[in-house]
Amino acid sequence: MALTGSGQVMTSILQTRAFGLIAAMTTVTIWAGFMLITRFAVQSDFTVEELLLLRLLPGAIVMMPWMWKLGVLPPQMAWPRAALLMFGASAVFPYVVSKGLAFAPASDGGALAPGMLPFWAALAAYAMAGEVPGPRRRFGLAMILLGALMVSLWPILKGGGDGAWRGHLMFLSGSGLWAIYSVVFRQSGLTPMHGLVIGLFWGTLTAVPVLVLSGNVSFAGVSWADLWIMLIIQSFIIGILAIVLFSYAVRLLGAAQSSAFGALTPLMALMGGVVFLGETVSALKIFGVILVAVGVFLASGILRKTGSRRA
Repeated sequence: MALTGSGQVMTSILQTRAFGLIAAMTTVTIWAGFMLITRFAVQSDFTVEELLLLRLLPGAIVMMPWMWKLGVLPPQMAWPRAALLMFGASAVFPYVVSKGLAFAPASDGGALAPGMLPFWAALAAYAMAGEVPGPRRRFGLAMILLGALMVSLWPILKGGGDGAWRGHLMFLSGSGLWAIYSVVFRQSGLTPMHGLVIGLFWGTLTAVPVLVLSGNVSFAGVSWADLWIMLIIQSFIIGILAIVLFSYAVRLLGAAQSSAFGALTPLMALMGGVVFLGETVSALKIFGVILVAVGVFLASGILRKTGSRRA
């Protein structure tokens, strides 16, 4: 009886708005942590291929019961869309963004990968579904674009020769591809858990052999302690927990308010890059990241949602 009562209390807690807020805040912290930890790892003893292997294989093994229960085949659709669901979110996008962190700072990645996502998502939704954002969202999207240009284009025009532009292109490419995936996923009708297991199964099945044969997976010079820590972070915290928590946040808070928390990711990546990685940032970059963050908040639609409630 006591155990049953405890289970009911836990279930009640998991359905509260307070837990939704905690889930959303934890999710954006994990997103920012992905930028910082991956940047640190690729600058030390890990290769991008090793990180992706650690992200895919352990998670796929743990999620096998759900793969069996939910199935690993995407719904009937055109093969380019099915390929996005099967390989995109699990293998291609994390690899592209992680590769970008080998060339550019985490503070740039926070603004140009998750920060630009609402902008690309709006373009993808317009191109693929005919969705037109309202005036406030369009203003927020314009702020995101302007902030991203300050972070990436301005240093290039000034003649910066550190090669960070390669990372910037990868951040923007990964973010754009993820935006297309998000539209396809929304139209597919899949649950977040089903989408997760489909991506893990096919991403692991196809990417792991390629990663091993690339010659960049040896874990040479990596201690067992660092290997286990990175495995837990990349696979279970970033690859699984963040998706589950964000799904809870969307269910309890709604999509608009959950997405608004994404405005914190560029700011947290910027501060974390300075504090933990010793990255140097200019005043212009700080202003650009702030513009991106405010733009993400406006583009989330939360203000329109709040206003409609008052009405």
